[in-house]
Amino acid sequence: MASVAAARYGKDNVRVYKVERDASTGVQTVTEMTVCVLLEGAIEVSYTKADNSVVVATDSIKNTIYIKAKEYPVNPPEVFASYLGTHFIKTYSHITAANVKIVTHRWQRMTIDGKPHPHSFYRDGNETRTVEARIVKGKGIFLRSGINGLLVLKSTGSQFHGFVRDEYTTLPEVWDRILSTTIDCGWTWKTIPSLEAAVAATSKFNAAWEAARSITMKTFAEENSPSVQNTMYKMCGSILEAVPEVGTVDYKLPNSHYFEIDLSWHKGTKNTGKDAEVYAPQSGPNGLIEVTVARAQAGASKL
Repeated sequence: MASVAAARYGKDNVRVYKVERDASTGVQTVTEMTVCVLLEGAIEVSYTKADNSVVVATDSIKNTIYIKAKEYPVNPPEVFASYLGTHFIKTYSHITAANVKIVTHRWQRMTIDGKPHPHSFYRDGNETRTVEARIVKGKGIFLRSGINGLLVLKSTGSQFHGFVRDEYTTLPEVWDRILSTTIDCGWTWKTIPSLEAAVAATSKFNAAWEAARSITMKTFAEENSPSVQNTMYKMCGSILEAVPEVGTVDYKLPNSHYFEIDLSWHKGTKNTGKDAEVYAPQSGPNGLIEVTVARAQAGASKL
């Protein structure tokens, strides 16, 4: 006999845009999100017996997201995710867990004639702010915040040597190279007991995001990196030090390669080593390095 081992369902790719207007100053603030909500609970019969009496329609889930975006602040996204998930587990007695993922798209306020414009914005890249929340009835709120798609490059200040050399190795050792990567970084929060506790921690979520982004960029820019592995480990440690409420930090960094081009065939043109100025960016294959760093004493929630 077959049985349902695990099941969840819901609405994905719900696009939400919210504008907040300050009538006293005329300044407007915009937030654009993509939201996914997946529900778990006593829903097995909808799969095994075609009994839809336990199904909260995914269209209703979509509508709930819009209504809650009207009723509550959508920033920081950690708190909005907590509002959403708590609503579903409190409203429907047979729903025991709500999984909420929010991707916040980056809109930057324009500066015109040296002044921030009150209602005009631009997008300066594909970077997003992410939140994955799991709200479990009777157990609390489990959050993972993140930065995704932050594309960075530095033209010097990176090296890689001393690695394993054997019959399969063609890569030369280098003491100065271009380093470019698209940063995906995440940090898990220690378990939050309730929606009220999440709301009380509102300022900490934005502060943690700002600290993680600043640490990531500062470490990347300033360190003469001996390897991607060591640099990302230092980033993790600095974030753990800066944000005591965080239990683990993780990074996923693809190493995007820029190869020197030998131009000596053309009139003896020097373009390798210290003379290199023109490079060929590579779309693939690329290195991929991942790490998760935890505190010495475990205390982080797991999604």
